[in-house]
Amino acid sequence: MDENTISSWPAPAKVNLFLRVIGRRRDGYHNIQTLFQLLNWGDEVTIRPTDSAAISRTEAAYSVAEEDDLTVRAAMLLQRETGCRLGAEIGVIKRIPLGSGMGGGSSDAATVLLVLNRLWGCGLNLRELAELGRTLGADVPVFVLGHSAMATGIGEKLEPVSLGTRYYVLVFPGFSVSTREIFSDPDLPRDSEPVSLAAALAGEGGNDCEAVVRKRFPQFARVMASLMPWGRPVMTGTGSGLFLCMNDEKSAISAAKEIKTLYNVRAVRGVDRSELHQKLDGC
Repeated sequence: MDENTISSWPAPAKVNLFLRVIGRRRDGYHNIQTLFQLLNWGDEVTIRPTDSAAISRTEAAYSVAEEDDLTVRAAMLLQRETGCRLGAEIGVIKRIPLGSGMGGGSSDAATVLLVLNRLWGCGLNLRELAELGRTLGADVPVFVLGHSAMATGIGEKLEPVSLGTRYYVLVFPGFSVSTREIFSDPDLPRDSEPVSLAAALAGEGGNDCEAVVRKRFPQFARVMASLMPWGRPVMTGTGSGLFLCMNDEKSAISAAKEIKTLYNVRAVRGVDRSELHQKLDGC
């Protein structure tokens, strides 16, 4: 194996078009219903495979210890479960803010699982990799499988859906929200009824976590109010990130230029198939 070869791979972000909390499970987790759409923008993961069994991370510009980093944990998990004796040096160009609810860490981990499975010759299929990913986090499987999907269970039961190309403006207010804290809050609704795909696409799903985030972060409500001139802001996942749905790419770019005077923003496309999978298919 050529240890001087470093390859670069996309780790796409996602948005939750809605999120409903159906109930609390005996194991402490929650059953949810949500609709994921993948984006054409996100982090970038670099991987240098090595002949030694060591797994390491290059210097990171984000505040996660190496031993806690999902990319390192994903590589070690794949190595352990397959008995692989090879290693890797992993780097992440972090564009998705931590705690934004857009799946940055989970997507990074999924990219590592998919790419190292190929580079190391482990031979696991997508379902096997998704099952491994589930042990790292509930959002990892959707990135492993690489398709927009309706999710149930704790988020790991996925039914692929075709949403077509959609256009969004992502808004990052500049603070982080902890998923664990939101799901442990006593005020979180835990008895919502599931909705149909048609109802969700018509905007009827909502996000059950929004009221809790508003309570814990008073500035969040002010951010949402400030975005109303450009449309109805939607909270994604359990994070601080918001998105605005736009009619077309031109409208998204125009709105992003205006909002960037207030917040960190990005005009993006929603896609049904992950750019990571497209790149893997082309290799």
